[in-house]
Amino acid sequence: MKRILVPVDFSDQSENALKTAAHYAKNYNYEIVAVHMLELSSAMMTNTNTTKETVLYLKLAEKRFDDFLDKDYLKGVKVTPILKHYKVYSELNKLYTEEKIDLVVMGSTGATGLKEFLIGSNAQKIIRYSDVPVLVVKDKSIENGFKNAIFACDFTDDSINPYKRIKRFCDVIGLNMKIIYVNTPGTSFISSAEMRNLVKEFFEKAKTNSHHIDDVAYVSDYTIESGIVNYAKNNNADIIIMTTHGRSSFSQIFDHSVTEDVVNHVNVPVMSFKILSKTASK
Repeated sequence: MKRILVPVDFSDQSENALKTAAHYAKNYNYEIVAVHMLELSSAMMTNTNTTKETVLYLKLAEKRFDDFLDKDYLKGVKVTPILKHYKVYSELNKLYTEEKIDLVVMGSTGATGLKEFLIGSNAQKIIRYSDVPVLVVKDKSIENGFKNAIFACDFTDDSINPYKRIKRFCDVIGLNMKIIYVNTPGTSFISSAEMRNLVKEFFEKAKTNSHHIDDVAYVSDYTIESGIVNYAKNNNADIIIMTTHGRSSFSQIFDHSVTEDVVNHVNVPVMSFKILSKTASK
């Protein structure tokens, strides 16, 4: 990992993300790419009658952006500021590729109730479309790094490659990781013996040296989300790591992503790794 992207909207939450990214940039010699997305319409960008207004708007945004990045905690960190004239989250993946981004760190206040159902949080949208890992920071910055993580895994074949990527990430930054499997009532319920056999087969396919008895906690709860949240609270986890398939905004109405739900409803930082196609993950 060499480049960390931080979306900036000048809020306290985006500064929390910037401070968190600065910690890892200083300790691991990473570069920060700070991105501010302007809400400029196509008319403002092309209409000659509004050219002067647009130029003024851009200059004011650049000045505010420069002031926002003029922080003591960024001293010694290479920061590349980028202004973009769109706010379509599906387009960010193009930027990730162009700028060779390895990780996105962003702030969020979450979303609940009607707001969550209709539009979701910005974090949801970025997670939904991002092919690179996304770290969502909540009410405070993590200026001293993370120590204890839980990784919620379903131990399917689709999770093998994300597990390897997550394990490498944790090893690089010295993060202790506990893996959990959440067993819920209904059609997805399996016995204790079936859980342990599922995990054993998973590690064999992943070809790791992990010992499933020591590395995995088996949690029973009414929902996957509550199982993850309750385990994190009871075991002093300072970051939750999850995987996601990504989805379009329409499918979100009919089938909530557990990762997006957890991001919206917990105060603990959440990091998501997208389950990529076999071709993309090679």
